[in-house]
Parts: sequence; C-alpha cells; structure tokens
Amino acid sequence: MGVPKKKSSKSRSRRVRAANMKLDLPGLTICSNCGTKKLPHRVCLKCGFYKGRVVIDVERFSYKYKYM
Repeated sequence: MGVPKKKSSKSRSRRVRAANMKLDLPGLTICSNCGTKKLPHRVCLKCGFYKGRVVIDVERFSYKYKYM
C-alpha cells in the first residue's frame, strides 16, 4: 500500500476536495410543441404541454413564472 512521503498541506487537500464542488448545468431538452428549452420529464412552462398533450393552462399559472 502506498504511503505518502510528506504531509499534504491544507491548501492542497482543500483544492483537491474543491475540484468536485463545481456547479453543473441541468440537461435541457427542446419542447416538441413550441421549441423552447425545458427540463426533461417536466411540463413546458411556455406552452403547458407534456408528452404531446396539454397538462396545464398557461394563462392561469403564468403569474407564478416571471420570465414567461
């Protein structure tokens, strides 16, 4: 088993640990109805479609989403 020759400094061990703390972008898909980007397996917030059918009424729920 390998044994370290010298002690790892705090900054080196924190840098190695921090390499795994990055933010990832969510995988986005294209809505088949309107073509906007949306999260997979979620209702499109722009048109209200999911799997080719209307799930929500966008006019009623648009006040919750300010970017629409």
